[in-house]
Amino acid sequence: MVILGFFVAHWYLSLFTQSFFHHRYAAHKQFNMSRFWEKFFFIISWIFQGSSYLSPYAYGIMHRMHHAYADTEKDVHSPKYDSNFFSMMWRTKTVYDAIFTGKIEVEEKFKKEVPEWHSFDRIASHNISRTMWVVLYALFYLAFATQWWMFLLIPIHAVMGPFHGVIINWFAHKYGYTNFKVKDTSKNLMPVDILMLGEGFHNNHHKNASSPNFGFKWFEFDPIYPIILFFNKLRIIRLAPNR
Repeated sequence: MVILGFFVAHWYLSLFTQSFFHHRYAAHKQFNMSRFWEKFFFIISWIFQGSSYLSPYAYGIMHRMHHAYADTEKDVHSPKYDSNFFSMMWRTKTVYDAIFTGKIEVEEKFKKEVPEWHSFDRIASHNISRTMWVVLYALFYLAFATQWWMFLLIPIHAVMGPFHGVIINWFAHKYGYTNFKVKDTSKNLMPVDILMLGEGFHNNHHKNASSPNFGFKWFEFDPIYPIILFFNKLRIIRLAPNR
C-alpha cells in the first residue's frame, strides 16, 4: 500500500504542477501571480515533477506553438504527422530541447510574459538532478516494495511528465468525444476526468484556451478549477474579473 500510495501521490502532484503552473499559467496566462509565488511554484514543480521536471519557460513557448499550429506540419506534437506516440514524443523532446537551449529562434509572440528563471531551470534540468531523483525513487522502492512487479513502476516515475504528455497529446487527439467544432482533432478523452485532473477535456480547452475551467457540460468536472478559485480567494493568484 505504501508503494501504491507513493505512485498515486507522484502521479497527481506532478500532474497538478504541470497543469496549474506550466499549462494554465505559463502557457495561457489564465491568471496572474507575484514573483514570489511564481518562484515558489518553480521550486514546487521541481519537487513534485522530480526527474521529469520541465522548464515552465520552454514548456510555455512550446505549448503556445502547439495551439497556434495544431495538427499542421508545424505542430510540435500531432498524431497526424507521426506513426506512433514514441516518434511524436521524441520530436516533442527535440523541439523542447532546442527552445530550452536557445538553438532555435522563437517568435516574440510566443515568448510574451512567459515566466523565466533560467538559473533555476538549468539546475533543475541538469542530468545530476534528474539522476538524483531516479536514485531516490529506487531507494524508496527498495525500502518499501513488497512485490517484484512494483519495481516496474520506477520507469514511469522517471518519465512522469512525458507519460502524462502522451496521454493527452496522442490519445486525446485520437479518441473521445467533442463538444465543439474546432480546426484540429482535439477530443475530450473521458466524460469524467479523474485520471488527468481536467486535462482530458482537451476539445473544450482548444475551443477556449483562456478559460481556467476546462469543464463545460455539467458532468465535466475540472478538479483544478476549485483550487484556482481557492488560490484566488487567498490572493496567491489573481483571476481576471470575467474569469
